[in-house]
Amino acid sequence: MQGFFKFSEHGTTYSKEIIGGLTTFVTTAYIIIVNPAILEAAGIPKGPSMVATILIAAVGTLLMGIYAKRPFAIAPYMGENAFVAYTVCGVLHYSWQTALGAIFIGGVLFTVLTITGLRRFLAESIPMGLKCSFSVGIGLFLTFIGLNECGIVKLGVPGAPVAFGNIDSAKVLIAIFGIILIAILLIRKVPGGMFLGIIVTALLAFIFRSAPLPNSLISMPPSMGPIFLKLDIGGALTWGFFSVVLTVFVMDFVDTMGTLIGVSSLVGWLDKDGNLPEIEKPMLVDAVSTIIGALFGTTTAGTYIESAAGIEAGARTGFASVVTGLLFLLALFFAPFLTAIPPEAYGPALVIVGFIMLRPVAEIKLSDYTELFPAAVTIAFMSFTFNIGIGFTAGFILYPLFKLITGRARETKPGMYVLAILSLLFYIFYPYSK
Repeated sequence: MQGFFKFSEHGTTYSKEIIGGLTTFVTTAYIIIVNPAILEAAGIPKGPSMVATILIAAVGTLLMGIYAKRPFAIAPYMGENAFVAYTVCGVLHYSWQTALGAIFIGGVLFTVLTITGLRRFLAESIPMGLKCSFSVGIGLFLTFIGLNECGIVKLGVPGAPVAFGNIDSAKVLIAIFGIILIAILLIRKVPGGMFLGIIVTALLAFIFRSAPLPNSLISMPPSMGPIFLKLDIGGALTWGFFSVVLTVFVMDFVDTMGTLIGVSSLVGWLDKDGNLPEIEKPMLVDAVSTIIGALFGTTTAGTYIESAAGIEAGARTGFASVVTGLLFLLALFFAPFLTAIPPEAYGPALVIVGFIMLRPVAEIKLSDYTELFPAAVTIAFMSFTFNIGIGFTAGFILYPLFKLITGRARETKPGMYVLAILSLLFYIFYPYSK
């Protein structure tokens, strides 16, 4: 087993991989509850949706571990699920079956593009400055999610969209303690510090009753029959649905590419040109997972940025993903127990990982405005629009544009123009809510 996952090459051990896999699961397990809650607004029944969410997370993550041999978790994407629920079904009044048909089509296209090598070609066309901005932007995005989940930052009012949380509440105080605890454990290089911090903080939340204990430990999963294989591919192939298919395609395309590059930069897996070796393997897993997810009855699945927490906790090989995938399978029967860990416990881990992912900002050529502005827009749009894909696409458009108007077009690889055109089409055809 160690030889298969190349433990010696990565300087890791079973204990490090298990702790890393556990940490990734703990920081991604919220999707078991959140994804079905969002998709219920599209008309997808919550019980079957929860089963579909767990199964695609388990299958996709196990594929990532065994085939791609990377410690990345796969699960339904946040953002894409909200787009389907609130825009495609809520505003445009399409059925969720047709929306799943669009996701299936996107997955097939991703598979073809990956096998032909086009996705790798495009990924390797992205300049180093933008790749660094992916990590920084994802870091700020994770930080905001963590702060919001903890209650340290809350939604505000028009004119002041965010505000400081209630510092006198037990939840916020426990979360602040968790952030400081995890930081100290990492500074002291305590093995498994990230996971240990989450567990200690969770115990405090239970002791001080800021979070309820689970009512039960075991439950049987509901039937997936109402949503399994219910997608409408024919309805998604109509011209009127083109904008939805294009949006789903571009969002997943850039989310996966940027997440893989951004998270990999955290541990120095990128080569001297800023590329991830064998990136086509995790990309193929992402594509296949999207296809399977649509068949199961859930939205676009892909690599989760929360995988960075597991990597920071010590995960270095696909064995950690196998651990995470098996835990998702267990969640089919232990969902009440495994999802009892409250936001004030896993939120601090996301905040700390977000801070760590800010490191590549030093690699951006801040004195060169043709590099600074696209990177800055990418970072800002990821955080302030609460949509990673918006940040990626904005950067893809601005980078070649600024190089072109300053007479430095030869610094841009041909693939960047393809990404710029795709991104421009995304903004033109995006079905904006009124």
